[in-house]
Amino acid sequence: MATATQTKWAIDPTHSEVQFKVKHLVISTVTGSFKKFSGEVVSDSDDFSNATASLSIDVDSLDTNQADRDGHLKSDDFFSAAQHKSITFNGKVSKSGSDYKLVGELTIRGVSKPVTLDVDFGGVVKDPWGNIKAGFELNGKINRKDFGLAWSALTETGGMVVGEDVKLHMNIELAKAS
Repeated sequence: MATATQTKWAIDPTHSEVQFKVKHLVISTVTGSFKKFSGEVVSDSDDFSNATASLSIDVDSLDTNQADRDGHLKSDDFFSAAQHKSITFNGKVSKSGSDYKLVGELTIRGVSKPVTLDVDFGGVVKDPWGNIKAGFELNGKINRKDFGLAWSALTETGGMVVGEDVKLHMNIELAKAS
């Protein structure tokens, strides 16, 4: 009986991005990103079906291109970065035909909830320096209030200043461990 060999892959942060988008004043969208994150994928097949994935995001690396807003988002009104330094995700890839999903547990502010992300597997290549790389695009949506990010204010017409739904978007390039 042959045993499958597990392959470890590490996120290449130089060629990856972790972003979110949320409605502001109901009429526009604000995009934010996290500049520091790490993670790995462990796979026993070339197509990453049934692979496990873990991600850790440094909350203090949050950047929306506006320092005052970043400070508010890091405060107790939202991420409470001083008490909750990391956002984590642990999950497993499922594949049905050519469709991929990443199903797992997302933890924000100490609150863990199940999350499913749609995955677009870009493939595997050898770069010009002989390194084996794999690429993925992941998308999903969460309700921020489910994770204790409950700050809210209304405009004079009754619209929410910050929307409840948060779109998640990640472009992840993995490097095969040697």
